[in-house]
Amino acid sequence: MMIRPVTKADAAQICAIYNHYIETSVISFELTPVSEEQMVLRIEQIEALGLPWLVATADEQLLGYAYATTWKARIAYRFSVEITIYLAQQVTAKGVGTALYNALFEALEKKEIRAVVACIALPNTHSVALHEKFGMRKVGHFEQVGQKFGSWLDVGYWQVNLPRDKRKGDLK
Repeated sequence: MMIRPVTKADAAQICAIYNHYIETSVISFELTPVSEEQMVLRIEQIEALGLPWLVATADEQLLGYAYATTWKARIAYRFSVEITIYLAQQVTAKGVGTALYNALFEALEKKEIRAVVACIALPNTHSVALHEKFGMRKVGHFEQVGQKFGSWLDVGYWQVNLPRDKRKGDLK
């Protein structure tokens, strides 16, 4: 497996992974599949911010991706990011998410990022476990803030401040 920065040529494979979650789960709050052109624009937006978007590949097949984006638009939030990760169905719980987040956190620690936030649709035990593995802790819970497939959905927010003590996930 190789982890590298995203390219616009990855957009089709990213859409294949992400659209699966849009169409079959409540993990993404989007309702309509994303086109390749829309995904290219999203990649360009992250690149323009100077934030990392990484992909994991094996044998030219995209296994998953993770990226950071601005958490809020106001300037005082400029040292805070929100992170996102999606994996191809066949590689969940096989270490790909851990490898992607290791690389993403390393990239964020090289920048002037202080707070890393993740929003998780609940319940989602696998995602919660992955985020907590990286020292993130639950800092908020919003009830019934989204609706998809006829159900009201909760979200939780997890956060860690950088730099982290990689041995324990604790703050330095």
